[in-house]
Amino acid sequence: MQRLSKKRSGQAVAAKTVERLEKAPSGIAGLDEITLGGLPRGRATLICGSAGCGKTMLGIEFLVKGARDYSEPGVFVTFEETKNELVVNSASLDFDLGKLVREGKLAIDHVHVDPNEIAETGEYDLEGLFIRIKYAIESVGAKRVVLDTIETLFSGFSNTALLRAEIRRLFQYLKSFGVTAIITGERGEGALTRYGLEEYVADCVILLDHRVRDQITTRRIRVVKYRGSSHGTNEYPFIIDEQGFSVLPVTSMALRHKVSSQVISTGVPDLDTMLSVGGYYRGSTVLMSGTAGMGKSTFAAALARATCERGERVLYFAFEESEQQIVRNMRSVGIDLQPHLDSGRLRIVAQRPFLYGLEMHLVSMHKQINRFRPAVVVVDPISNLISAGTEREVTAMLTLLIDFLKTQGITGFFTVLTENGGRLETSDVGISSLIDTWMLARDIEISGERNRGLYVLKSRGMNHSNQIREFLLSSKGIKLVEVYLGPAGMLTGSARVALEEQERDASMRQADAQELKLAQLERRRKAMEAQIEALRADFEAEAAEVEKALSLESKREKRALENQSAMAKSRRANGHLSQNSNRK
Repeated sequence: MQRLSKKRSGQAVAAKTVERLEKAPSGIAGLDEITLGGLPRGRATLICGSAGCGKTMLGIEFLVKGARDYSEPGVFVTFEETKNELVVNSASLDFDLGKLVREGKLAIDHVHVDPNEIAETGEYDLEGLFIRIKYAIESVGAKRVVLDTIETLFSGFSNTALLRAEIRRLFQYLKSFGVTAIITGERGEGALTRYGLEEYVADCVILLDHRVRDQITTRRIRVVKYRGSSHGTNEYPFIIDEQGFSVLPVTSMALRHKVSSQVISTGVPDLDTMLSVGGYYRGSTVLMSGTAGMGKSTFAAALARATCERGERVLYFAFEESEQQIVRNMRSVGIDLQPHLDSGRLRIVAQRPFLYGLEMHLVSMHKQINRFRPAVVVVDPISNLISAGTEREVTAMLTLLIDFLKTQGITGFFTVLTENGGRLETSDVGISSLIDTWMLARDIEISGERNRGLYVLKSRGMNHSNQIREFLLSSKGIKLVEVYLGPAGMLTGSARVALEEQERDASMRQADAQELKLAQLERRRKAMEAQIEALRADFEAEAAEVEKALSLESKREKRALENQSAMAKSRRANGHLSQNSNRK
């Protein structure tokens, strides 16, 4: 057991001390990602491809980025173009080779090879070339070397054994200096290169392809082999523009993006209310689908304006209208985009979808997004991209674009055209399952009128409204109208106005009838009160008469009593007088 433990421990130590292949970063966007760090340092890489695919440009950018960004001087040995031609051609990519030469960071050596002057013998070798390469390397202390192209160098060879030996010797000679080398070669028939030998000698082989399909060109790159390292094995699109190479490793993306609870306004207050949380989640993807003329672009412009007014940037990809046409049309509905274009917060990239292939569109969008760093990206409409590829290819391209936007935390707003008469709850490009908020703008035809309606088909993470809302496009912008239901369902346009007028008339008639009834009731009340008042007056008069009669009767009785009393007194007095008389 102790011996076994010691053995395993020794193996672990040995595993830790194994040297890994060191890599030299190319500095080319995307290439270092698919090669997992760059080209093999101190070894030779073969770049092969047909004419016009960008082999020479890749080699130049490899040297320029090395000298400028990694402090690694380089040597460019050309067998076709002269030094002046290279300097002029590279200026189109904003590479100043002349400046790097003057600063001692780059050496350019043009080796003229005439196949007719080559005397092929058993003793023929490349010693003269080796001497020139050595001198160039030592003159600038080069760490990187590019040879362009190898076919010119061996164009006079017909002896395969001699050719193989010289190619192998060339690669070994470059290795002896410890330089990271790129050797370019033209693609052959049935092989990666013309001779079919270089690909076996090189430690790394990269194939560039320039293909044309349906009159649309696409450039692709593929790492064919990479000794001592894993690498991306798929084909990746790339473009060459004024800033050089840009490779997008589209198949290497994964679902690792973060989510945000922050909400941004849609630019339409009524729509913010429909979404319950007050707008779209930042970093989410929004899709608005609908038939032609439903105002999809207007909602996109409203979002763009609201974003710019917050001081954030918007990148607007338009495939149907030019920049000025968009500005003019949006101004007619109360959305003025020109101030935001002038401030630089809004950038409109207007181009026809068939200008590039789908993957070229994706690389171009990727590059422009990285340069501009927007908070919102609008693609209007994505359905036009079908003209640049099949539905499956469009779906794959948009899936990758959505993944990229989510990774960057950028809010995406896509519009898609739905065919009239087709099922509305579908999109021609098949990305609805990837969408966070999906809204449908539909036409509502009632009484011979075509009006616009909007409803939220889904919106992840929020309790959105399920109502269909009519909306109006006016000189004051987008206005969502409150839901109005008639006996037969939702009403819009003149049918709504007519029914509202009928209901107002009915309401007025009902109010008039109620007012008449109240007036009649008031008259009856007043008549009743008059009768009550008359009865009260009669009662009071009768009561007064009764009280008066009673008062008179009381007085009469009182007087009678008084008279009786007086008479009684009178009788008593008269009787007393009479007695007294008799006594006398």
